[in-house]
Amino acid sequence: MRAKKGPVDFTLLVIIIFLLCFGLVMLYSASSYNAQIKFGSSIWFLKKQALSTVVGIIAMFIVTIIPYQIWKKFALIAYGLAIVFILLTHSPLGIEVNGAKRWVGIGQSLSFQPAEFAKIAVIIFLAYIICKNRKQISDFKTVIKMLAFAGVLAVLIAVMTSNLSSAIIIFGIAYVMVFVASPKYLQFVLLALAVVLIAVLFIAFVSYRADRVAAWLDPEKYYLDGGFQVLQALYAIGSGGLFGKGLGNSIQKLGFVPEAQNDMIFTIICEELGLFGAICVIVLFIFLVWRFIKIAQNSRDMFGSLVVTGVMAHISLQVILNIAVVTNSIPNTGITLPFISYGGTSVLFLLAEMGLVLSVSRQMQQEEIAVDDGR
Repeated sequence: MRAKKGPVDFTLLVIIIFLLCFGLVMLYSASSYNAQIKFGSSIWFLKKQALSTVVGIIAMFIVTIIPYQIWKKFALIAYGLAIVFILLTHSPLGIEVNGAKRWVGIGQSLSFQPAEFAKIAVIIFLAYIICKNRKQISDFKTVIKMLAFAGVLAVLIAVMTSNLSSAIIIFGIAYVMVFVASPKYLQFVLLALAVVLIAVLFIAFVSYRADRVAAWLDPEKYYLDGGFQVLQALYAIGSGGLFGKGLGNSIQKLGFVPEAQNDMIFTIICEELGLFGAICVIVLFIFLVWRFIKIAQNSRDMFGSLVVTGVMAHISLQVILNIAVVTNSIPNTGITLPFISYGGTSVLFLLAEMGLVLSVSRQMQQEEIAVDDGR
């Protein structure tokens, strides 16, 4: 049976484009003051993000037209490259920003964050490994082995780049993918408790992370030592009211919320667009996750379903954790809001992931068209 070429999931594509456009608008609004002060141009951050977005869209469409099964052949290579890139952060190619070596490249213009590459690498690699071991996936030892692969990347990122947030995301992606593939659920409860215990010990023995927890519990007491950003973010959220002050009218972005265009951009959304605007953004991400679920359910094979599940886990975890941080529900971990926060590497690899999902949806559509034609 020969299938015609099918279209991509149009609904998903529209949501992605809308998020990108909305992200650029909010990025300009949140960063224009800071950009003017630092670089003498109010569109400095916008130009860089727009360029990365264009490159990312091109990458997304290239990945979309490539049959997703081909990435099985590169799964081991991707995993190995992720490890190499992380190690390179402490080589002459490593670039230090704000006291942490999280970048690799030649100068600021030709650089990227290995942690972002590691996220897409772990999705492809685990989808491949789980498919190879699908008959043993109910075995607890196999589950541990799967999670250990992701654990290696997570530990390397946490130790080598001091990027605990990305380490949590990577392990969370693996946890969700293995959980979805496994028929047994009780063992994952025990694993979750073990991971929480390890995280608590890690925080307890690293002083600056313990300070973040203290600032989270009592931001007013630690106003000058970690609590400042949290309080300013909460002021922004509270002052927005139901419908906000209007686009571009934020006060907190004028130097009160540090680096408002990064992980705290949701606070500016709340201040300028109010509770209504914040809910609309959340609903948009819910629609995005809903499309992921539909595509994963209708994928032609297990590999495609797991790839989409991994991307869904990545986006969901990052959105939940970002909003939890800016509302002071959890300690500050520096997690960006997908498609909206400033970050060229982030948007580039996120769009590559969207290309993978669209590729899966395209082949799903091909099968549907072939059935409709009676071929």
